[in-house]
Amino acid sequence: MSKVDRRITKSQKSIKKAVTELMSEKNYDDITIQDIADRADVNRGTIYLHYVDKYDLLDKMIEEHIINLRELCQSASDMTFQEGNYVWFEYFEQNYLFFSTMLASKGARFFRHRFLELVIQEYKPEVDTTKGKNKGFNEDIILQFFASAIVGSVEWWFKNGMPLPARVMAEQTGALLDRNLD
Repeated sequence: MSKVDRRITKSQKSIKKAVTELMSEKNYDDITIQDIADRADVNRGTIYLHYVDKYDLLDKMIEEHIINLRELCQSASDMTFQEGNYVWFEYFEQNYLFFSTMLASKGARFFRHRFLELVIQEYKPEVDTTKGKNKGFNEDIILQFFASAIVGSVEWWFKNGMPLPARVMAEQTGALLDRNLD
C-alpha cells in the first residue's frame, strides 16, 4: 500500500471542513467552488484535483462517514445495544458539525436516506419475526420503524444542541431497542 502524501491529506481535510462550515451557514446550492477554496485556503484547482465538482465532494464526504459508521458497527458487534450505541453517539459527538449540518439541511436528504439504509442493514440480523414480541410482524415494517426511531432520535439530539450526553442517549435508545427487539 502506498503512502498518501500528507499535503494531500491536509488539503482534503481542509476542503471537507470548509464545506461543512459553509453548509452550516447557507444552502448547499448557493455554495460555490470558489467559496470552498477561499474558506479552505486552497486554489480552485486543488479542489478539482480531488473532486469532479461540489456534488462529488459532498457524495464522498457522506460515503466516508457511512463507511466509518459501518466499521463502528462491525467493531461493536459483540456489544450490547447500549454499548454499541455509545460507540455511534460518541462518533456523532466528535463529528457534530457534519452530522448536525447534514441532518438539518434540506439539501442533505441523500445523507438521511443513506443513514436510514445503514441502520436498517445493521439491525436486520437482530429482527426475528418467528418468535417473541415480533412474532408474525412484517420484518420490513419493524426495520423501518426502528431505523426511523434511531435516525429521528439522532436528529432530535443534534437539533437541540445535544442536551444529553452521548452516554445517556446510547443507554436510553439502546434500552428501548433491547426492550422491543426481544
